[in-house]
Amino acid sequence: MNLFVETLGFGIVSGCVIALGAVGFSVQFGISNVLNVAYGTFLTLAAYLGYLLNVEHFNQWLSVVVVGMAIAVLSVVYNRLLPGRLMRRGAGFVTTLIATVWAGIGMLYVIVVIAGPTARTYQVDNGRTLTFAAFVLTTSQLVVIGAALALMFAYHLLLTQTQLGKAMRATSVNPVVARSCGIPVSRVIDAAWFISGLLCGMSGVVLALTTVTFGSTLGTTFLIYMIAAAVFGGIGQPYGAMVGGLVVGLATQLVGAYSSPAYEDVAAFVILTAMLLVRPRGLFGTAATRSLRLAGG
Repeated sequence: MNLFVETLGFGIVSGCVIALGAVGFSVQFGISNVLNVAYGTFLTLAAYLGYLLNVEHFNQWLSVVVVGMAIAVLSVVYNRLLPGRLMRRGAGFVTTLIATVWAGIGMLYVIVVIAGPTARTYQVDNGRTLTFAAFVLTTSQLVVIGAALALMFAYHLLLTQTQLGKAMRATSVNPVVARSCGIPVSRVIDAAWFISGLLCGMSGVVLALTTVTFGSTLGTTFLIYMIAAAVFGGIGQPYGAMVGGLVVGLATQLVGAYSSPAYEDVAAFVILTAMLLVRPRGLFGTAATRSLRLAGG
């Protein structure tokens, strides 16, 4: 029983990190209708940038914010140069998808050439170990949970209580109508990619902090987890991605605890495959034409 409860604690931590990345992935798709496979490479880049700051003894939590902002800016530039430009020129969904795959592979090779193939290890201050009933968590893990919940709540407020959030929801439903109503769609798309890049960068650094030792495959591996979470909740549905992240995090940790950590990736694949077969539009998806959209409430 203790193993089960302890695993639940680790699953919640893992789920929060996966949920952040999955929400960022869903925001990109919900606004732009772009399945950005290069998202995994941006996760890897964030981990390496965080490592550079870690080597310089930069505060580990401040580095999460700094790298998140850097990836956010890079995300906007990337969208303007590649997916956004292709979409404006009339490229189809598959063409844009292939372009993001090409971009992701190209950027990953550049990272490997510069950083080298060897794994890197963060110097992490996990703080004190705290026990709640049978839950055993460090203060660092509690910070991750608290920060993830705060960011998710802040994103909820953005969607439901701000003009930008309303513009994002309108753009995700029908960008043509949104533009005719005076909404600056191009700026809204930039804002969406900035937000998704911010979440991607922050989750990439936190992933590296929680795994401690990482390599160039970090982003590719966890992209599967995040896609599984996004598909579980309904890709393009940020609230669904939050729920999906927790489900995937808990499921993979339980499988790793009761069988082998090598099967954690398999658990994510099983969740992804099962949802695609049973309910392709996801748990919170709808059958509407633009069902893959931001569900801002």
